[in-house]
Amino acid sequence: MKVVQCVPNFSDGCNLETVEKIVSVLRNQPGFKLLSVEPDASYNRTVVTLLGDPEAMIEPLLAMVEKTIELIDLNHHQGEHPRMGAIDVIPFVPIQNIKMKECVSYAKRLGQALYERFGLPVFLYEEAATDEQRVNLADIRKGEFEGMKTKIKNPLWHPDFGKPEIHPTAGAVAVGARMPLIAYNISLNTDNKEIAQNIAKTIRHSSGGLRYIKAGAVEIKEKGIVQVTMNITNYQKNSIYRVFEMVKMEATRYGVSVIGSEIVGMIPLEALTQSMEYYLGLSNLSVDKVLEYHLIKKDE
Repeated sequence: MKVVQCVPNFSDGCNLETVEKIVSVLRNQPGFKLLSVEPDASYNRTVVTLLGDPEAMIEPLLAMVEKTIELIDLNHHQGEHPRMGAIDVIPFVPIQNIKMKECVSYAKRLGQALYERFGLPVFLYEEAATDEQRVNLADIRKGEFEGMKTKIKNPLWHPDFGKPEIHPTAGAVAVGARMPLIAYNISLNTDNKEIAQNIAKTIRHSSGGLRYIKAGAVEIKEKGIVQVTMNITNYQKNSIYRVFEMVKMEATRYGVSVIGSEIVGMIPLEALTQSMEYYLGLSNLSVDKVLEYHLIKKDE
């Protein structure tokens, strides 16, 4: 069986009734599992994780997108996370018995269907990108929903599927294929967003920081704190513990401290064992030493 991870993100994390209506079409479907649904009110965004046969996912994903268009109007949307679409991004990630080029094929197939059925302009990104400047999702999404209204008319930013105009309420969507990434947020005991912005600039690769790190800053108003929010795009070459320790070190420059961190979505077991090995001083720790890992392998 071909197995992919698919991680749709949509732009509502506040209205749990809306969230449930959108994800309900993904529940109890043959061929894949709905592993997690993670709404976040501050980000006003929900991250969904699916695992299974990509062929079985296509029609349920289209049904989910139909619900987001019906229930989310970005003209009345505010949140800490950048967004350009009601359904903002849909990546396919190869997990088992499938190559990246096949994930690219599924991304293109879904992208074409999103335009043909719903009139959504679609940008292909990461491994599915048709141009170098579209590899990085942040470059595509720059300007967000509001800025995309004029950006999409520029011939350099015409969508890969669709006309050069956004959907009036649902904006545009990015569909792609990529390797597994870790969405990771580190919380600081301050409400000064500028401090988090400075730290994010220090650690992200585009500003001269760590390779495979994309980072920004958000304010969590209900908690009175800020977060350094990031994507680790290759945990094998830049591990969680290294990023965590660097953020702690940079935070001391501003007289603040790290008070916690969180994973959004799923994380490979290997990424956790890397940090266990580092912090516990273990030698030769691997996933093979995790008892439950063998039970999972047996079930497969």
